[in-house]
Amino acid sequence: MDTELENIRNIGIIAHIDAGKTTTTERVLYYSGASHRMGSVDDGTTTTDFDEEEAKRGITIYSAAITCHWRDKTINLIDTPGHVDFTAEVERSLRVLDGAIVVFSAVEGVEAQSETVWRQANHYKVPRVCFINKMDRIGADFEQTFDEIKSRLEAHPIAMQVPMGAGSAPAPGYLTGIIDLYKMKALYFDPESKGADMREEEIPEEFQGLAEEWRSRLIEEVAQLDESLLEVYLETEDVPYDLFQKTLRAATLRGEVQPLFCGSSLDFIGVQPILDAVSDYLPSPLDMPPVEGDDPSGKKQGKLKRDCNPEEQFCGLVFKVVTDQHGEFHFIRVYSGTLKSGSRVLNPRTGKKELVSQLRRVQADSREKIETDEVYAGDIIGVIGLKDVATGDTLCDSKHPIALENIVFPETVISMAVEPDSSAERKKLEEVLDKLSRQDPTFKAKVSEETGQTIISGMGELHLEILKNRMEHDFNLKIKVHKPRVSYRETIKKAQEVSGEFSRTANSVTQYAQVKLRVEPSEEDAVKVESKLKPDALPPKMAELLKQSIKDVTQAGGAVGYPLIRVKLTILDVDYREGETTDVALQAAAGNAVYEALGKAGAVLLEPMMRLKVTTPHEFLGNIQSDLNARRALIVNSVQKGSLTVMEAEAALSQMFGYSTQVRSLSQGRASYSMEPLKYAEAPAEVLRDMMS
Repeated sequence: MDTELENIRNIGIIAHIDAGKTTTTERVLYYSGASHRMGSVDDGTTTTDFDEEEAKRGITIYSAAITCHWRDKTINLIDTPGHVDFTAEVERSLRVLDGAIVVFSAVEGVEAQSETVWRQANHYKVPRVCFINKMDRIGADFEQTFDEIKSRLEAHPIAMQVPMGAGSAPAPGYLTGIIDLYKMKALYFDPESKGADMREEEIPEEFQGLAEEWRSRLIEEVAQLDESLLEVYLETEDVPYDLFQKTLRAATLRGEVQPLFCGSSLDFIGVQPILDAVSDYLPSPLDMPPVEGDDPSGKKQGKLKRDCNPEEQFCGLVFKVVTDQHGEFHFIRVYSGTLKSGSRVLNPRTGKKELVSQLRRVQADSREKIETDEVYAGDIIGVIGLKDVATGDTLCDSKHPIALENIVFPETVISMAVEPDSSAERKKLEEVLDKLSRQDPTFKAKVSEETGQTIISGMGELHLEILKNRMEHDFNLKIKVHKPRVSYRETIKKAQEVSGEFSRTANSVTQYAQVKLRVEPSEEDAVKVESKLKPDALPPKMAELLKQSIKDVTQAGGAVGYPLIRVKLTILDVDYREGETTDVALQAAAGNAVYEALGKAGAVLLEPMMRLKVTTPHEFLGNIQSDLNARRALIVNSVQKGSLTVMEAEAALSQMFGYSTQVRSLSQGRASYSMEPLKYAEAPAEVLRDMMS
């Protein structure tokens, strides 16, 4: 069993949108024998972009899991989205993966979402290899992209290869192949066999100097990773291959370096060496530390640990739920023990046992999944039969419960109202929204207490549009939607100290309490409640009730009704009278104090700001800049890249609705852009005035 675990690789392919993740995945599946035809993103025929919306738009929306084999390794591969609206798919995939291939475009270099997925991988301590793709494109620049990975991501890439040329035929100096820097061999990939036939030759004379320069850097950097290897290098000016591999693998697993490769997935160049790198440098489940969790009952203090061992007690994490008309399909990473078909497992969140009806090996969306009776620690599996289970839930042995760390997802930034076409479909709408919420943790649905409307919230316009289309096409639901709304936040201008009092006499019984509060702005994107009461100022249970009451009142929002952030409330004093200060009186006094404090502190409306990156040919630059100025965007940087200009800007989300259509119109479809949440910033005063008038 240990040998089998050593040969498993749970990896993901992550990148900015349009860097070539899905095309790279298609090549991997073809060369590994998992697919007998090579799909095309442009034709909508890829294996992992199986959803109708994905095929139509040419982008990945849902992470897709598929199993393939290379050399003696079993690779569980997850292709993830690059569009920021679907960042939750990347987040939950990285939570359960052991390693990742990060793809960069040689033309655009490090982009906004490249930085986001790199930060996510840092957070989960995921070892990585890098692939500079699209070396066949006009404007491809290997060295500039390499330098950007070092500077912008604060990474330590180690080039294992360099390209022979850039661009495509018949342009002069076009990409013909790649150079293996350790072996000092030129690698050529036969286009007639779609790159399946690869041959090694001597390096052409015109690339000899380039190869020697980069190889010297490679050997020197790897030698410096280990003292004993450095001694060998200083004596011989070279390092033996087995020690080179061992040292580089160990440093990659520690996250100190990232082996870097290059090529063109579209032109079938350089994909097999990435598969070799997955085998050689990325971790098996045995290389990962034990998974940690808490005792759900709270009886045991400290962290509980589970080793990646089939003989351990079972525990696993549900990292994805797929919902359609046929039911629910749950993706589970098994961290310890053995999961058997027909067994019952505990969900610590609900306290209920769940029946594992079937275990199936997953091949993207294929319903012809391979059934199996049991699956062991370190593997990824699909489960049928679970009922009340959501993304992020732990499943475990009921006699040895453990709750693994949940997956934290970003807050939604955009909302719209949705209603059924007829009152008869209202119940069906509720059921569909509940299913979609369980599947997608960044999708929220609630009924507004003020208007009675059903409000759905998500990560962006595209996100909500995709979900709307799913309701209509996948669930045959006829709905009407209303204009998207921005998810504003509120904070306060200044500090204030106030007292809130409650005094009432009824039937000769007096209830009384007075609470003194200080409210002030803070730096945290949350509401913080502290107490400076003396230990004997209130009975302990009442003191806890007071703090909770203040938190509950602030959850109703500020002056306009939006959630509060960056606010700190401190309980300064309480006038407590034995026999008169009841729970009800204390809660009422606390509420009065909070409302008065927020009113006097002055409301500040905060709006979500987006980080925007626009890439455009020079001739359309003026039009696009004028449009951004009209949207009150702040252009913070502008860089020339060949015939293109790359602008970075900060813009309010409220001003960016419909931007995808506009930027295409202004550039004859030749400009591209990416956008991701940046921060909350103060909205213009007139926006707040309009809301309060």
